[in-house]
Amino acid sequence: MSIHLGSKLLAEFIGTFALVFIGAGAAAVVGDGAGLDGIGAIAFAHGLTVMVFAFAYGSISGAHVNPAVTFGVLVAGAISLAEAVAYIVVQLVGGIAAALALAAILGGVATGLGTPALARDLALGATSVTVSPAAGFAIEAVLAFFLVTVVLSTAVAGRAGNLAPLAIGMTLTLNIIMGGALTGAAFNPARALGPMIATGKFDNAWLYVLAPLVGAAVAGLGPRRTHPTRRGADDCSHASLTIDALRKGFGESYIHGGGLIAYFPERV
Repeated sequence: MSIHLGSKLLAEFIGTFALVFIGAGAAAVVGDGAGLDGIGAIAFAHGLTVMVFAFAYGSISGAHVNPAVTFGVLVAGAISLAEAVAYIVVQLVGGIAAALALAAILGGVATGLGTPALARDLALGATSVTVSPAAGFAIEAVLAFFLVTVVLSTAVAGRAGNLAPLAIGMTLTLNIIMGGALTGAAFNPARALGPMIATGKFDNAWLYVLAPLVGAAVAGLGPRRTHPTRRGADDCSHASLTIDALRKGFGESYIHGGGLIAYFPERV
């Protein structure tokens, strides 16, 4: 049974709001001086949020909660252009709303609200590192590539079954552990722009919007047999991959819901 677009968009709004409210909120509360332990806490705040909302809303909207993920799924052919645009709009609105809510709760923007930023004179052992915009672009693009590759290879390809949310959430966690101290590891335009708009600080905003989209596009252009398209059996090279097999692998919401990814394969 097809899921109404309004239900999908509401799920994306709530999921993105939760990701920014909890993820950016954790970054604001922990602050910049907590070291590796602080980065770990922030990483798990993001990863666990994505995981639980993927379990909650994966079968409704796919729980992208990230314009870069939606763009990668679009490039892979697993969502229509109209739905992708609607998803991205509500994701951005959800991120902005969450950042404004954080500002109200925390009494202003003095904490930075978890706004991502490139590292300057970051102490790493006996040396220090300053991340240039070019290096930051590369880091954000690669991290987005990793995330979208996992989404496409588990949730869209239907290989991981009910474990797809765990794989995706852990990818988010590992990405932030690596890149959090270097760029803030947003690799999500909604996660970056929400706090930027709330604080009025737009340093390197172009980087945090474009780099994840580039990484997502590269991931979406991966082998089609790894990332099935919304055309289903018509694009499959193996005659044995029937509509019944697609239904078992991807779930009814993939077959009948306009090609949106479903994290919970339905057994028939």
